[in-house]
Amino acid sequence: MGRIILFNKPYGVLSQFTDRSQPEARATLSDYINVPQVYPAGRLDRDSEGLLILTDDGALQARIASPRHKTSKTYLVQVEGEPDAASLDRLRTGVDLNDGPTRPAQARCIAPPPLWPRDPPVRYRKSVADSWLEIIITEGRNRQVRRMTAAVGYPTLRLVRLRIGAWELGDLAPGAWRAVE
Repeated sequence: MGRIILFNKPYGVLSQFTDRSQPEARATLSDYINVPQVYPAGRLDRDSEGLLILTDDGALQARIASPRHKTSKTYLVQVEGEPDAASLDRLRTGVDLNDGPTRPAQARCIAPPPLWPRDPPVRYRKSVADSWLEIIITEGRNRQVRRMTAAVGYPTLRLVRLRIGAWELGDLAPGAWRAVE
């Protein structure tokens, strides 16, 4: 097995090493990681935070990213509103999205987690409550968790990935990384 790096991707950072799409380059992995020949195993949207695995092992990269291997991914999700039991049940049985139904997810309400402050902060509206969910999926479609919460009526405000398979974010600070066995 090759090298494996766990990285706590900050908000606003692209899950790639270069940005050629904008006249002004956006923050990328190269702003944080100077390890040759490692590549992300899967993606994490620019406006999402948390665990990103990088490796030089192509087979491991494919296994983590491919939905057929059903690698579980755990997210902490701040949503607008307070999800009811019916909405959580829809997440647990699978949600119909425009690219087809999702696999069933594990979903539960949780207390606000002790996370680092986000920069910029999540917008706050005094008249609209927000809640936190823990959602575990075994797929990895484009913006899947965000689309799932929106489909059941609770738009995502903040999304933090904590775990991929057996790898955990642990106490890594935003922008920090560590190599693992």
